[in-house]
Amino acid sequence: MVDGPNAIANGPARDKVLWEYRTAAAAMRRGQFPVAKQYLDDALLTLGGIYGKNKSAREARSYFHGEAKKTFIGEPYERVMAYYYRGILYWMDGEPDNARACFRSAQLQDTGTADEEFSADYAILDYLDGLATVKLGGDGADAFERAEKESRLSKLPPYNRDANVIFFVEFGAGPTKYATGQYSEQLRFRENPSPVRMASLAVDGQKLIVGPCDDLQFQATTRGGRVMDYVLGNKAVFKSTTSAVGDVGIITGAALLGTQHGRHSAADEVGLGLLAAGVVSKMFSAATTPAADTRSWDNLPRYLSFATVSLPPGQQVATIEFQDGAGRLLPELTKTITINVLPEDKDTVVFV
Repeated sequence: MVDGPNAIANGPARDKVLWEYRTAAAAMRRGQFPVAKQYLDDALLTLGGIYGKNKSAREARSYFHGEAKKTFIGEPYERVMAYYYRGILYWMDGEPDNARACFRSAQLQDTGTADEEFSADYAILDYLDGLATVKLGGDGADAFERAEKESRLSKLPPYNRDANVIFFVEFGAGPTKYATGQYSEQLRFRENPSPVRMASLAVDGQKLIVGPCDDLQFQATTRGGRVMDYVLGNKAVFKSTTSAVGDVGIITGAALLGTQHGRHSAADEVGLGLLAAGVVSKMFSAATTPAADTRSWDNLPRYLSFATVSLPPGQQVATIEFQDGAGRLLPELTKTITINVLPEDKDTVVFV
């Protein structure tokens, strides 16, 4: 909350969205929701226009500019989370229609590019799409059916139109990026094991199990459920090819020159040409920057979940407990919060 605003105001423009993402997530956890909205709105404005005529993005798509020189918008799972958080904030402000639009936009971020067709598979996004539709008086059956098919981690509850309190719960530490390969061209994702695997919610005599709906480590490393390697292959191949051509040119050219003993023959000219071409090729190889962009939205959660309950208006005390994979309570993480439940025709949204 100190470094973020400073980096946004004074840091490199290409990193601005990254710091807006990070600072918004930190603000969400501190309950500073207007701050989170400000940064997410600006980040999503950039994200919405980044596929247009953006000079740094065009440069990074060329062979001679590093991926990290691009304006950061993040990998699909990071872009999904920007829309997901903004959707929560819209719902918090009593705008489930705008929240639904954000959840749908988040799904689009996970479907791949025009030449990479993958189906989005976040269970929580389709579920919330349908829940918002139900709240708005529509039929969310199709969205619920999609969410059920995508749900790998827990059983999703049927929609309850009368549930007036929504708890959005997240836990664990999300993935971070690192590079492998000869030229650090392979973008990979480091798993940060989470001791927390589920939560429970107790409020007004009700107790609910809050299991994980989606795993961001899984989402980062798959497309449409298929495990994928992230390789900037075109740049890596170009670098290795030009380097090899340069080696051949220099060695062959030098060999030819060495056999002529300064006789100024045609072989001399060929040798000089090969030598020059080899040097140029090596220069091209050195100028190529295939390294993957490992800038990470590094304060994301591992697991996303939610719970919905019906509560009478007024103050309520809720207790959220977290458990490990064996179901053992992790008491140091228990949260007890007081919420003010809005009148029955409005939803109360709680972020934990």
